Amino acid sequence: MFNNDKRARRTVSVLALCLAAGLAPAAQAAQPRESLPVTEYEPAESLEGNFLSAYIAGASRDTAAAANFYREAVKADPRNAELLERAFVSLLADGALPDAFRAAERLVTRDTTNGLANLALGVRQIKAGQWGPARQNFSRSGRGAAADLTATLLTAWSFAGAGDGKRALETVGKLKGERYYNTFRDYHAGLIASVVGDQAEAERRLKAAYDADRNTLRVVDAYARFEANAGRTDLAIQAYTDFDTLMPRHPIVRDALDKLKAGKPLARIVATAQEGAAEVLYGLGSAGSTQGDELPAVIYLRLALYLAPEHALARLTLADTLDRMKQPERANEAYSQIPAASPLKLNADVQVGLNLEQMGKGDEALAHLDAAMKAHPDDIDVVTALGNVQRSRKKYDEATATYTRAIGLIGDRPVQNFWTLFYFRGTAYERAKQWPKAEADLKKALELVPATQPAARAQVLNYLGYSWVDQKLNIDDAFKLLKQAADASPRDGMIVDSLGWAYYRLGRWDDAVRELEKAVELKPGDPTINDHLGDAYWRAGRRLEGKFQWQHAKDLNPEPDDLESINAKLKDGLPEIEKPTATAENPPAPVAAPHNPENPELPKGAPQPSEPPGAADKKTGG
Repeated sequence: MFNNDKRARRTVSVLALCLAAGLAPAAQAAQPRESLPVTEYEPAESLEGNFLSAYIAGASRDTAAAANFYREAVKADPRNAELLERAFVSLLADGALPDAFRAAERLVTRDTTNGLANLALGVRQIKAGQWGPARQNFSRSGRGAAADLTATLLTAWSFAGAGDGKRALETVGKLKGERYYNTFRDYHAGLIASVVGDQAEAERRLKAAYDADRNTLRVVDAYARFEANAGRTDLAIQAYTDFDTLMPRHPIVRDALDKLKAGKPLARIVATAQEGAAEVLYGLGSAGSTQGDELPAVIYLRLALYLAPEHALARLTLADTLDRMKQPERANEAYSQIPAASPLKLNADVQVGLNLEQMGKGDEALAHLDAAMKAHPDDIDVVTALGNVQRSRKKYDEATATYTRAIGLIGDRPVQNFWTLFYFRGTAYERAKQWPKAEADLKKALELVPATQPAARAQVLNYLGYSWVDQKLNIDDAFKLLKQAADASPRDGMIVDSLGWAYYRLGRWDDAVRELEKAVELKPGDPTINDHLGDAYWRAGRRLEGKFQWQHAKDLNPEPDDLESINAKLKDGLPEIEKPTATAENPPAPVAAPHNPENPELPKGAPQPSEPPGAADKKTGG
């Protein structure tokens, strides 16, 4: 929930330490299962074999396998507390919550202070309406900043569930001192006050949270919905409109504005104490996902969805986290479980299509997104996603037509918000060998990309500059663009490679070697960069090193055309040429296959043009 700065790291750090026992699994399904299928994996014949299998599965982020093998290991050594705890964590992360709860019961009989086990059992008691026992478990769920924050907020919601609004608000009031605590405090105090019927206090607290943080969707959404339900529709519309300026076209914001302008009511974010507890867990999971703490994030999100299965943002955040963990199949399971009535459903359907492409199911991806576009022909995000998959499938002419359709849907909306469309279409035109059109689009993208996104701007500079260099056009201007890009993103191996290749094209072999060595260090597994460095070594007179680098590039599975070129160089080296001059009028001839540089950090929901769609950050949650 509150993911705008480094403060979220502290929120999840204690749980992360609790889980850092060598297991690094991924989550599987979005809803808890009654139990894991025992026969899904063939158990090993020994305790040691099951432990090793479980450990490897955890390191591979396969929680289903990890849970099964740890289960078998626990059967062989039921008194081993470490095995039991590892099994518990893997079951919890995998979404097998009934089994996880049984493991938690065994853990707390051995160690009453086990923080994660007490947290899990307290959540189970909240769902059962056992508010007092839940508080007892939360009181034993650990100490420290993150544990205190979690336990305090969940305890407050347990008082609210028991009908004691006064104690609930007093408990939330204990969160003091840290600025981010204050925002958590006011946000949840406002939700609690609304649930227990104290609307004046709810308005005061939600307004305080909104005034403190207008950049977080969940805070804005809660405040605006409260004002709308109180009859102050103008304030709600203003809050949503201001947020739309910050993050254009968010589906939740668009849906809320459409309903308000049509005179339709908005449901409250939280209507019960159980949903309030789920909101606590979702907020912590969202923060952990944003900060890269995937395993703690998955734990929190699993528990949140246990309490509130219809929480669409929690499910979307879980799916996004699974994407970050390179688990597209499991991510698609979570995306598919987003409620059909949610404004996030179309976004989830798009991500399913993008993930199908990432999984190598290109025909399914195209069919899926084509169907989505036909159902929503005026949705610019759906049309763009189809274009991205077409481009990834090297259907460049179809992609340019689809992007043109998307650009036509911009209408009177700020064109700056859609600079990536011109970038995408420009890259597709370039691949389709329609350079004049590509150049015009890339220049347009460079004109529109915000200065507040320097990394994205660097990538556009890189693509345009590299394309000029590769086609022996505007060499001096291209070099300036590439230098700007490298200065802005000195740790981007592709950009550094482009600068090195520009030096190479200028005949400055030593400078080329220097930059290309940096690029290989930054991105050692890229065959094209290694191939470029081999060319530079050869021209610099370091022929043995050049052949070594070409062989390394060959071993890195280059494209077929590049492989043919590398094999020829390994056999005969590079042809002798006159040293080129550093002018646009007399550029050197190309001596290696062009390298398509990586593409920019894009808005949420947009995949990278030169990567399989779905590889980019797709989270639309708050």
